Amino acid sequence: MHPGFIPWWKARHCGDQYASFAGGWGSARGSWRRESPWGYEASEEETGAAGFGGGSFGVRRPLRFLAHKLELDENQVSELARILDELKTERAQAAVDHRRTVAAFAEALTGDPFDDSRATEGAKLRLQSAERLRDAVLTALRRIHKILQPEQRARFAYLIRTGTLSL
Repeated sequence: MHPGFIPWWKARHCGDQYASFAGGWGSARGSWRRESPWGYEASEEETGAAGFGGGSFGVRRPLRFLAHKLELDENQVSELARILDELKTERAQAAVDHRRTVAAFAEALTGDPFDDSRATEGAKLRLQSAERLRDAVLTALRRIHKILQPEQRARFAYLIRTGTLSL
């Protein structure tokens, strides 16, 4: 067990008298806000969402990670943000299409005779969605290739190969 976890565990299992200690967590019964020995509580804006340092936008952390790992300049970061945002939108549309295909397959199975046309329609929608997603990923990769320097491209390829980054 990590030593920093022991006071939290004591406060949670032994009562509130162990909850206040220098630099520790707030009340064990619900406050996850970090306190300093001087009584200052960091705001949620300072600690991030839920106190875990996360951002409110889904693209923020991958963008920050790539900007750090690839040592991108401001222009590269702004262009990469646009590319990732477009890719995120296309992935969301693919998720909607996936739900539609599942619904079409389920409807094809509900009737007494199997509804072949409805199942075929669902399969076509799934294929079209996969093709659109493929095209979006290829377009994003082309655009990323244009904005990166050769050494940045090598690091980006390494991140993809090792599974640290997935497309």
